[in-house]
Amino acid sequence: MQEKYTISELEERIGYRFNNQMLLKQAVTHSSFTNEQKINKYGHYERLEFLGDAVLELVSSDFLYHTFSQEPEGKLTKMRASMVCEPALAFCARDIELGQFLLLGKGEESTGGRERESIVSDVMEAVIGAIYLDGGIDKAKEFIYRFILSDLEHKKLFYDSKTTLQEIMQSGGGREYHYELVGETGPEHDKVFLVEVIVEGECYGKGSGRTKKAAEQQAAYEALLKIKDLRKK
Repeated sequence: MQEKYTISELEERIGYRFNNQMLLKQAVTHSSFTNEQKINKYGHYERLEFLGDAVLELVSSDFLYHTFSQEPEGKLTKMRASMVCEPALAFCARDIELGQFLLLGKGEESTGGRERESIVSDVMEAVIGAIYLDGGIDKAKEFIYRFILSDLEHKKLFYDSKTTLQEIMQSGGGREYHYELVGETGPEHDKVFLVEVIVEGECYGKGSGRTKKAAEQQAAYEALLKIKDLRKK
């Protein structure tokens, strides 16, 4: 956690005051930090993430079951998977700038861990687990509804960005577009891919991610936002 960011400020961001702030601190602590500081090996977020993942699955399943009462089980399963996958949770975490509150080891910090989707999505689940332990299922549900299950139309645009962009390109007379890998950063075992989506020779969006697919998804999302802006003019 950078010096200017505090646990109290994170509580403000998430709208919940902890009775035990150590739970929230544990939720934002990466194992690389506990290893460097030589503190309790269970003092990082992984156990809380395990719990938060289960709480999130229950709450999101209940939400979908009641909201889409006519949809079959298979469709609900796909919807849930898209809503709670790694890129989706990382997208939601950006609303509260969760990455800025992480406690990371020096190595993880230097390789961009603060922005890594795999880490911030895990921490998002750990925060859910921490809230559940501190305040119960109702408080965890409030957090999930506010930061994950809210504004679904906008988020669906992000989750389904590649498919939506393809449909728009096809409906527009078959406009030519493609994804272009423009760079890679990080070590071989933990690369970050940089991708642009090119529409008829012009860059419409840029994205980055641990996989090319995730980077393409972000680039497609930026392209969709640009197309929406162009249509307003």
